[in-house]
Amino acid sequence: MWKDDWPAARVALTDWWNGTGLALYVTSPADTPWENVEAPEKGASAERRRLDTRYIVTAERHRLANTYFGGAALPMFNTDIGGPGSLGLFMGATGHIAETTVWYDPCIDNPENHPPLGLDRNSMWWQRHIEVMQAGMADSSDRYLVTIPDLVENIDTLAQLRGSQILMMDLVERPQWVERSLEEICDAYIRCYEEMWPIVQDPWGGISFYAFQLWGPGKTAKVQCDFCCMISPRMFRKYVTPTLTRQCDYLDYAMYHLDGTQAIIQLPNLLEIEAIKAIEWTPQAGIPGGGSPEWYDLYRTIKKAGKSVQAIDVAPHEVLPLIDAVGPEGLFIITSCPTEREARALLKSAGCIAN
Repeated sequence: MWKDDWPAARVALTDWWNGTGLALYVTSPADTPWENVEAPEKGASAERRRLDTRYIVTAERHRLANTYFGGAALPMFNTDIGGPGSLGLFMGATGHIAETTVWYDPCIDNPENHPPLGLDRNSMWWQRHIEVMQAGMADSSDRYLVTIPDLVENIDTLAQLRGSQILMMDLVERPQWVERSLEEICDAYIRCYEEMWPIVQDPWGGISFYAFQLWGPGKTAKVQCDFCCMISPRMFRKYVTPTLTRQCDYLDYAMYHLDGTQAIIQLPNLLEIEAIKAIEWTPQAGIPGGGSPEWYDLYRTIKKAGKSVQAIDVAPHEVLPLIDAVGPEGLFIITSCPTEREARALLKSAGCIAN
């Protein structure tokens, strides 16, 4: 592993999931590369950066080899070549590669005539994801972990397949079709995960998940419902809660991605889902980041309900005040420093072992 204190990090992350410990994630440029790795070719097209397996492996190995991973930070090979929401690509949505993301075109024009939803293993996107995961594992030689893609699920995936505005009308005009489709998407998610996780499972029985830098000693993932900002808590309980609960029951370690102040209205619903072990908070652009005192009460509320918390976009100077205000138990903080010396100093000041 390109991380000397991997055993300590594994313990810290497991304790965090269990609500008993602090996971402090600190990265910086490495003073000395783990290995001299040639940089990927400059000026490559967006399509090549997304779909050329050899380019992806080279770029990821170079990035990881030149990064210091402190505390709970782990060297993770990113397999999110389709961007967040690759499950929709595996179920029929058309992907258009842009410079920094992938856009999806809906594929369900007429729900009455559309066949049941399921995985298309003949999809170019499915085959390329599997190829990249396998290539990452072949290259890693235990130097780094290879992750599960950010599949996304539930009604967010249905919105990709149908279109968000039209789906809003479907909730009223075709509620049974929506509920049936969500069950089919959950079936597809579980089948997809069942085929992917054996490819990347590590020697400790764990799975790493690049989005929000998760690792757990079992089936691990971030789950979400950004669509929840457009529906009421009652509609959330009707349409989202059943399959979200089923998905989290399937996973061993599920963290919910709470995205933006418009989504906070759904927090009481989320806190009632026992299988959600942790909740991550993402403030939207233009407001204070995750380390601001403005969010201390939100973190306390989540922890009081028995869930662990992840705080992202935390500035280094905000780390210690956040720990003091919220308490270290069940707290995962993501931050970065300009230099390895500063990263090590921050870990030491927080009482974490600096490798």
